[in-house]
Amino acid sequence: MLIRKPSDIASSEITSLTAYRRRREFLKRASALGLLAAAHAGMSRAQSPTAARLPAKPSRFSTAEKRTSYKDVTTYNNYYEFGTDKDEPAEYAAKLKTRPWAVLVDGEVKRARSFGIEELLKLAPMEERVYRMRCVEGWSMVIPWSGFALSELIKRVEPTGNAKYVAFSTAADKETMPGLRLPVLEWPYREGLRLDEAMHPLTILSLGLYGEVLPNQNGAPVRLVVPWKYGFKSAKSLVRISFVEKEPKTAWNTAAAHEYGFYSNVNPEVDHPRWSQASERRIGEDGFFNQRRKTLMFNGYAEQVANLYKGMDLAKQF
Repeated sequence: MLIRKPSDIASSEITSLTAYRRRREFLKRASALGLLAAAHAGMSRAQSPTAARLPAKPSRFSTAEKRTSYKDVTTYNNYYEFGTDKDEPAEYAAKLKTRPWAVLVDGEVKRARSFGIEELLKLAPMEERVYRMRCVEGWSMVIPWSGFALSELIKRVEPTGNAKYVAFSTAADKETMPGLRLPVLEWPYREGLRLDEAMHPLTILSLGLYGEVLPNQNGAPVRLVVPWKYGFKSAKSLVRISFVEKEPKTAWNTAAAHEYGFYSNVNPEVDHPRWSQASERRIGEDGFFNQRRKTLMFNGYAEQVANLYKGMDLAKQF
């Protein structure tokens, strides 16, 4: 680097005080704009500025599809306990108290017990599972969940030979859930899986999304995620998991058995009685022509789960 002596520098080369101050003001403004741009970029990547982080390692089960934005994932929700409109859960769910929280695990198990939320957060290494999510209403998302395989919890309670199904019950707090006053479903919300479905490595307990703890409107503090089934099978805000011998009652099957079966696997060849299931609308990708995409068998997870239903009539066992 060439260093020049002061006597070698011509007066015309010396920056004036006014220009110097202008340059400093420019740099300050540019820096501020840069910080704003970075902040905006961070928000569009998805994280909210206040939620607690929930680090998770990548998973081999993740799809490489474009993720639905954090904003859409957290403001376009079905969570009838907080209202039947898509924007109501984000508006009302903040009142739900997620600490303290516990999930009772009982029924046909050798080690029935309650798991506190802090214990669940440390039960197994967190993985980021980027899954397709298909709603029975005909729309879909791609969501990066943070969680672990449900089988990790199941192994710890040791189901007996009588356990054939797993029943899930969710929170039903009349003080914080205005939707409980609506006669839409029997409360609390209930769901169920066969034991082999529950043990499948794709079935997870999720405690977060987009690298943060679960927002209340998405099922905080812990929910089920079963990616090859319609979204309503993935029960939110779990408070009880019971191992049973007979097929358990589920909320939507109880409300309308002719429209919602126990299995509710994503199947483009079996229409809902009131609309086709052959295609779907990906949230966040609505163009001028509102283009739809073809729905995939088992929501694109056929290679992993089709063997679970070998020999079954998928048209009947919807």
